[in-house]
Amino acid sequence: MEFVEQYWVYGLGFFAQSLFGCRQLVQLFYSEKQGRVVSPTLFWQLSLLGSFLFLIYGIIRDDAVIILGQTLSYFIYIRNLQLKDSWRVMPVVLRFFLIMLPIFTLVWVLVVSEEAMTNLMTKTDFTHPLLILGAIGQLLLNLRFVYQWYYSEKYKKSILPLGFWIISLVASVMIIVYAAYRTPIDPVLLVAQSLGIFVYTRNIILHGRAKARAHATP
Repeated sequence: MEFVEQYWVYGLGFFAQSLFGCRQLVQLFYSEKQGRVVSPTLFWQLSLLGSFLFLIYGIIRDDAVIILGQTLSYFIYIRNLQLKDSWRVMPVVLRFFLIMLPIFTLVWVLVVSEEAMTNLMTKTDFTHPLLILGAIGQLLLNLRFVYQWYYSEKYKKSILPLGFWIISLVASVMIIVYAAYRTPIDPVLLVAQSLGIFVYTRNIILHGRAKARAHATP
């Protein structure tokens, strides 16, 4: 029974990460097609769905790093959909549901479910170097969206600046180290971040090429 439960938990995690992987491939596809880094609407839609599912995965796994990270980025995804003018076309009921989902989830963990909160605190050694490394990596993965949000608000459109990809690359390496040495090892994070390194590196290259073309243009 325990094996079956673990199978479904990892299945949920892999499915959430597959959505994150798909968003990266979608973004890379459109960027390669246009020869520059772009921010497609589908990227943010997949991000929003994947973020909620991964938040649930983090709760089941009693992983404070995942829970705190996904809660922050979730609302930035919504803001980017607003900037893309695709948020308001959704039904009001759906928008309300999407906004309230992470709030209800956190309230359940922090207030309603005493057992969930106890497991989270007792199973998490907040002084362990690897947890600190993972927390910093996850924090960077989410702060990159704050950084992206700042640029998007500045230019009044959803964009993915060079710094976003540099932060992503550094954070991804840190998360891989954390996932590899976590007990038990977290295969979900390992697979997801390994794919991320390729996408982040490619986007940095595309940024460099676009900048070179801009300088070469008289």
